[in-house]
Amino acid sequence: MDLSAFIEQEIPTIVTEWAEQALRLAGKGRPLSVIDLEKAGVQLLSSVAADMRTLQEGASQVAKSRGEFAEAPSAVKDAAQRHADDRLSQGFSLDDIIAEYRALRATVLRLWQETDSGGAAAFQQMIRFNEAIDEALTESAREHQKRTEKERTLLSGILAHDLRSPLSAITNSVELIGRVPGTPPIVIKAADNARRSASRMKRMIDDLLDFTRDRLGEALPMTVSPQDLEQLCQHALEEVRASYPDAAIQLTISGDMSGVWDGARLSQILVNLLVNAVQHGRGEVHLRAIGEDETVRIEVSNAGDPIPDHAMRALFDPLMRTYTAPERRGAAAGLGLGLYVCDCVARLHHGTIEAESGADVTTFSVTLPRVTHA
Repeated sequence: MDLSAFIEQEIPTIVTEWAEQALRLAGKGRPLSVIDLEKAGVQLLSSVAADMRTLQEGASQVAKSRGEFAEAPSAVKDAAQRHADDRLSQGFSLDDIIAEYRALRATVLRLWQETDSGGAAAFQQMIRFNEAIDEALTESAREHQKRTEKERTLLSGILAHDLRSPLSAITNSVELIGRVPGTPPIVIKAADNARRSASRMKRMIDDLLDFTRDRLGEALPMTVSPQDLEQLCQHALEEVRASYPDAAIQLTISGDMSGVWDGARLSQILVNLLVNAVQHGRGEVHLRAIGEDETVRIEVSNAGDPIPDHAMRALFDPLMRTYTAPERRGAAAGLGLGLYVCDCVARLHHGTIEAESGADVTTFSVTLPRVTHA
């Protein structure tokens, strides 16, 4: 019997076995009904059988094996997406879904083999069936990963947003303690430590919120106005020195520092690059701001071990962190989002950020147009 016809004829039997496998994967902690598990299976098998009956030339088969039609729409992909959505809502992991497809493939081929189907035609039908199952598995895995990543990103955004209110209360309380007349020096020192820690927490929360917005496809909010880059550099130095009192940072200014940018966003770049240099470098950190005709350039450099080649390739990826010795990591070790946010902000201003790392020095360079339009 033709394999596609066999699938359509035996859908109830195949789906029943498939549902039993899904129930085993679900375990006792997930009260799922067989009807819930069978519904997606019927849709998927019907689309697979219809796909197998579609005429496919040899060239198309070769192209499909190379993934050249990976983005083309199909009924199999639509059914696989619905299957992934169902299974994710039912609490299935990606490993569970892969195991399901493995069981489905084995079940169909085993039952079909019992009909004594054979020969060259049967071999070609098996190829078409495996192509369709591979396409469905790939789409299910992609959809599962996309949904899971979106939910994690939303959770990060909610967490960061909800942390702002208690952090604001801590900051205000610490400021109040420092203004009370006659406060003992030991309390003043403790308040200063708490203030520095709150400042570091705010930077991490801001980075996390920007990461969430960017991952969800939202434009980062930006408000441009005339700015003085030298003043922004000075403020960034004060903020970083407050968190790292022992840091040695040298500022050099040359050229015209006026421009139209988002001052708060540029401060993010400056602070993140300086913190990165202090945490990962050794000795003095150099901050240079250079004004040119139509652009300005910010350079932050530090001595220390060179960044490994494999790390350079993913340096501006989110959650990317290179190794830092524990004694230099300090209490302000971040989330691995600082350079990612720097890249986002530079692109937001239609600028670029680059990194060079040699045996003696590592330098990050940000080039921005002098005037940015929101």
